[in-house]
Amino acid sequence: MGFLLVAVCSTVTLLLALLLLPWRPARVKLCNLYGKFVGRAILWLAGASPVVHDRQRINEYRPAIYVSNHCSTLDAFVAIWICPIGGCGVAKKEILRIPFFGWLYWLSGHLVIDRGDRSSAIAALKDTADFVKQNGLSIWIWPEGTRSQDGRLQPLKKGFAHLALATGLPIVPVVVHRAHENWAKHQFTFQPMQLQIDILPAIPTAHWHVEAIDEHINEIHKAFADQLGDSQKPLPAPAS
Repeated sequence: MGFLLVAVCSTVTLLLALLLLPWRPARVKLCNLYGKFVGRAILWLAGASPVVHDRQRINEYRPAIYVSNHCSTLDAFVAIWICPIGGCGVAKKEILRIPFFGWLYWLSGHLVIDRGDRSSAIAALKDTADFVKQNGLSIWIWPEGTRSQDGRLQPLKKGFAHLALATGLPIVPVVVHRAHENWAKHQFTFQPMQLQIDILPAIPTAHWHVEAIDEHINEIHKAFADQLGDSQKPLPAPAS
């Protein structure tokens, strides 16, 4: 049912996106509207009943860089549902392999990065920073870079921090709790659950400096670690 829903909605939206081909911001916003319906519908089909705490912060702080932890395929549908209109997504190129959903993402105006080509990824992030600044848009990104195998928070990559440095936008952490218990990585079994989602206060970045980028990343990582339950907190580093 979920695949059929995505196939039909993606095909219709693809046709509309073709009409908007010269206007990338319009394509981004069109696909945000698509996500409002499809994201919520997939959550329902997966048996995940979302409870979003402080959702008003999504619109209160925009434009912003929304960062979320990543441990389940479900996270993608949480993102497209919660992401505000005018939010530009950042995803790895593997998303293009997904029938219908990936094809629409390719045409949407959202960003695809190749994690295996660092120089290309950096150039794409810079292009996105320029694009969102010029059009007053937001960004949604998973700073861990890939899904966690066990649900625990992983180290954060630097891409989101470079976007913050380039745009000066505040960072809004979106903490998704235990999504991997509903839809585990590489599996198609679903455990009905109440999905808790916390929207944390915005963290200003206008004062950030590239020389202190590791400290800034640690600040965001700590915000997630403090909010997550014990089963998702990062494990202590092994003693040397």
